[in-house]
Amino acid sequence: MTGKERMDCILHGKPTDRIGLYEHFWPDTISAWQAAGALQPGQTADEVFPFDLVLMWSFDFTADLDFVPQVVAETEDTITQKDGNGAVLRRHKKHDTTPEHVDFTVKDRAGWEEYIKPRLTPDERRINFADYRKSKAFSEQLNRFFCWTGINVFESIHPVCGHENMLVGMALDPDWIVDMANTYADLTIALWEILFAKEGKPDGIWFYEDMGFKERPFMSPAMYRELIFPAHKKTIDFAHSLGLPVIMHSCGFVEPLLPDMIAAGIDCLQAMEVKAGMDLLRIHKNFGDRIALMGGIDIRTLCTGDRAAIDAELEDKIPIVKHGFGYTLHTDHSVPSDVAFETYQYFVEKGLQLGQL
Repeated sequence: MTGKERMDCILHGKPTDRIGLYEHFWPDTISAWQAAGALQPGQTADEVFPFDLVLMWSFDFTADLDFVPQVVAETEDTITQKDGNGAVLRRHKKHDTTPEHVDFTVKDRAGWEEYIKPRLTPDERRINFADYRKSKAFSEQLNRFFCWTGINVFESIHPVCGHENMLVGMALDPDWIVDMANTYADLTIALWEILFAKEGKPDGIWFYEDMGFKERPFMSPAMYRELIFPAHKKTIDFAHSLGLPVIMHSCGFVEPLLPDMIAAGIDCLQAMEVKAGMDLLRIHKNFGDRIALMGGIDIRTLCTGDRAAIDAELEDKIPIVKHGFGYTLHTDHSVPSDVAFETYQYFVEKGLQLGQL
């Protein structure tokens, strides 16, 4: 089977020849592998490993597209900038991390309505047509499953006001959160319509939506149902109307939200972060008859470089999760630079060996 055929079967609960395969890597990891000679200069992991998917991030949701980022502070190790959302973020120069939240212009509904909402129009400058076209062609050349990739509403909101203001808003001004969620959902759909009309549809949709942290989601299931679920369902229903299955990534512990995420229409959950409390076997037992799963293999095991430990991790999980709706091999987070190329290569070979159907 081709990667495109395989993932289409996995996402629709149909028989396939083996489990799927995909992975995320920190940019530092690819640089380290290139420096070590495992990859050629400019070569990516997608060119070396038999991944079944190609992802393309093609939308820019920055409120003010004309804003030039301003340097607020800079040290030897970090740079702090104000962006077109009015957010002040600190980033490390020497390694890849999630940016640190420093300050936000928008802290409440008034700030949202004044600075952000009027600017969130479906401007074609928000769409990277050229890279979408290039990635789509690359995927077709290799017969891989091509996903439009981007953020859904939760991940759209917090870059504007920060997690703290967002979560306080959920409790004290829920209508503000609903308005933000609906605004970003409508913008996503409007941009999809423009992009797909000009460049053609993808094979599926991949949303990033980090709604949890260690052992807890950011919100209760009741809050999810009231504030986020309607916007999720709007975007997912639109994708399904085009025949596009939906994969949703969420770091952190989101298991309490999963019944409602399934009701919203997701076809696959990724990444099932072990250190946050997610358990692939438990999730497969409870939900594997309704959605496909991707990930859930503890990245910390690969970091040890211990092949016996990797064998144990894979042998404990793959023979079970390969049965059911469908499974795709992936770690539970992006692969860091302390994982050697040979270790990851062994992980792939062993995982696919166990994942034959």
